[in-house]
Amino acid sequence: MQVMKQMITESNSSVTEFILMGLTVQKELQLPLFVLFLLNYTATVVGNLSLMNLICLNSHLHTPMYFFIFNLSCIDFCYSFVCNPTMLTSFVSEQNTISYEGCMTQLFFFCFFVNSECYVLTAMAYDRYVAICHPLQYTTVMSPKICCLLVFGSYLMGFAGALTHTGFMIRLRFCNSNIINHYMCDIFPLLQLSCTSTYVNELVSSAVVGTIIILSSIIILVSYAMILSNILHMSSSKGWSKALGTCGSHIITVSLFYGSGLLAYIKPTSAETVDQGKFLSIFYTLVIPMLNPLIYSLRNKDVKLAVKRTMKRVTS
Repeated sequence: MQVMKQMITESNSSVTEFILMGLTVQKELQLPLFVLFLLNYTATVVGNLSLMNLICLNSHLHTPMYFFIFNLSCIDFCYSFVCNPTMLTSFVSEQNTISYEGCMTQLFFFCFFVNSECYVLTAMAYDRYVAICHPLQYTTVMSPKICCLLVFGSYLMGFAGALTHTGFMIRLRFCNSNIINHYMCDIFPLLQLSCTSTYVNELVSSAVVGTIIILSSIIILVSYAMILSNILHMSSSKGWSKALGTCGSHIITVSLFYGSGLLAYIKPTSAETVDQGKFLSIFYTLVIPMLNPLIYSLRNKDVKLAVKRTMKRVTS
């Protein structure tokens, strides 16, 4: 973070603050949307905090799978503080401004949490592969040390990607318009405001995002191909059901996260590209962090049991 602060200080941009346009400029929609996204923010914070507490307080959830779910909830919990406050502010203020330093900081943490979530979801796919295809070696292969290394590697790769995006963004000069057509400081809306060439930034962004998508996709697809092959060789219908139940929540999460992310960053040649990306980004910045605790609790018997045990402790 010290490196990023130094880079911001040395930036030659003449813009000292940006104006975030928010989700919509229609006055009649401001209050209803404020209430809607305030409820979303509350549900995200409460849901992820509750799931993290359940995992910590119940020893039968101290397994590799729930270790990864804990980190996924931790990322979503922290992630909600990056995007939601600026979104809510845009609905109640006449002009939602953010300083240049604040904008670059928000961009850094936005990229960090998105990248980290991609890698944690990838590690979870590998965990499910080992659990289903090599159950006898599961405790050895997915030892606490290996799990910690996978999570640390996810955060480290997320940090490297975020630092790269932010570092190259700080290189740019912003000297004309300072109005960002978004509810947060995102990569493409910022690039549109630069009065210097963004070719290198677009190249670097494509390389970083492409590496994340290709690497994650290969590991996830190979893991599930092996899992599917293993399931097809199972003679017991109970084994089928257990294997699919184990993977179901993760498949839903991956599909929602990657699906909405790819749709938001595919750039069609239309004038409405930014607006489309802005509305699609709501899904992976605001909706999915709220849904993840529900997906992993409503579809999971262990979590339901943990809820019952915790409620008994509280009421007894």
